[in-house]
Amino acid sequence: MVCLGNICRSPLAEGILKSKLPKDQFVIDSAGTASYHIGSPPDRRAMNIAEKNGLDISSLRGRQFSIDDFERFDYIYVMDESNYNNVMSLARNEEDKNKVRFILNETYPDQNYDVPDPYYGGPEGFENVFKMLDEACNVIAASFK
Repeated sequence: MVCLGNICRSPLAEGILKSKLPKDQFVIDSAGTASYHIGSPPDRRAMNIAEKNGLDISSLRGRQFSIDDFERFDYIYVMDESNYNNVMSLARNEEDKNKVRFILNETYPDQNYDVPDPYYGGPEGFENVFKMLDEACNVIAASFK
């Protein structure tokens, strides 16, 4: 799960998907394309909406996406076009590129919709983002069962 700073959208997506799949069978992680929040916990508003929905993401810490992630993961879900372009610029080959997907293509195939960044908005933005990510993660989880 990849967004810009790894404190709002991607940790929410990580927490949501982890809640839907067996922990002993899947490695789910999140990262940011920027280095602004390395080592920081998720945004308080992200933690609040997660908690409101029965999830605890407070132990997650921001990290930056790296080329090694192409080795570590089979799927790389990005939150928006900017994240997509940043991750694709690090891809070494077609195999790497084929791992990168817009997360909302899971619910809106081939549309490449962005998950809006709720950072500069209020709590309603985080609620909206949670709903979008929950729907997409339902589809992802169902594809692995």
